[in-house]
Amino acid sequence: MTGDRSSTILGHDLVAWHVGRRGEVAGGMTQVVNAYTAWDFESFDIRVIPSRDGSRGLRAYLLFLRAVVAVRRLRDPERNLVVVHLSQGGSFVREGYLLRLASRRGFATIAHLHGSSFVDYANATPERVGPVLHAASRVFVLSEATRAAVAGFIPEERIEIVPNAVASAPAAEKHPRIVFGGKVSTRKGVDVLVDAWRALEPDGTWHLEIAGPVAEPELVPGDLPHATVFGSLPHAELLALLDSAAVAVLPSRDEAMPMFILEAMARDACVIATDVGGIPAVLGDGAGILVPAGDVEALRRALASVMTSEPTRRRVVERAQRTFAEHYSASALYPRLERLWRDALDR
Repeated sequence: MTGDRSSTILGHDLVAWHVGRRGEVAGGMTQVVNAYTAWDFESFDIRVIPSRDGSRGLRAYLLFLRAVVAVRRLRDPERNLVVVHLSQGGSFVREGYLLRLASRRGFATIAHLHGSSFVDYANATPERVGPVLHAASRVFVLSEATRAAVAGFIPEERIEIVPNAVASAPAAEKHPRIVFGGKVSTRKGVDVLVDAWRALEPDGTWHLEIAGPVAEPELVPGDLPHATVFGSLPHAELLALLDSAAVAVLPSRDEAMPMFILEAMARDACVIATDVGGIPAVLGDGAGILVPAGDVEALRRALASVMTSEPTRRRVVERAQRTFAEHYSASALYPRLERLWRDALDR
């Protein structure tokens, strides 16, 4: 695409095709794509090619085949950019194939990496990872650790650290409620949360709400005091819980950059999370309270500190507001993201 041609394209004459998940499919990667489709970008129309929806077997295979057909039908590489969202394992193999297909057909492509275990996956299977990364015009990563892993395959100038972002939310009245959002699983640290909550011996002043698909039912006993386990909720209902919650908690053992903590920050919830993956980069400098993964006592102390001290909560939220506005709000990040899309297309 020449400079003269680029300068004449205005409005939504460009299209960024996002390959991956959308809608109410569980997972932060889905919410990233959903957030893009909800935003009015200046130059790009956002369209989605669904390549998976959480299903398995024949349905999953047919959905992938439809994605292959959709990529094959794309025309006009000067106007159409293909952004492929990948994690690790089957996702990398499946969506990686679609990225390579788009690249072979002459389209600018971006590999947008999300997986919390991508670094380990890249080290274990370089023969799978290398060809996909080489085919990408640019690679977007969430953390410095992932950037370093990707730099083992492609030149650093093709790599960009692009954090997740969400739209700002209007202020709402807060109540003494603590919300967990995510898959009810050991990886998300729900076992640690349950043990810490019991150790607090809650008296009913505060209430714990656990929302997300229940992968390991044994982690949430029915006699958990002053707690509600919702199971899977539509995303809008999870956000409604965060709107009025004073505290959000995510004691994961493994993460990349979870959308849940960004959504909590956007809604002025005081965030407690573990110091894993990209979380410290988001919650550092007092924008949240960090605890070691798997440490029940540390989580109990952190919860107690915010449950008993409104000034502590306010101090954390005020720092989080500044961090969010500068680095993780859609209004701050999306103009840069759009420039990177445009640059990949121009080149």
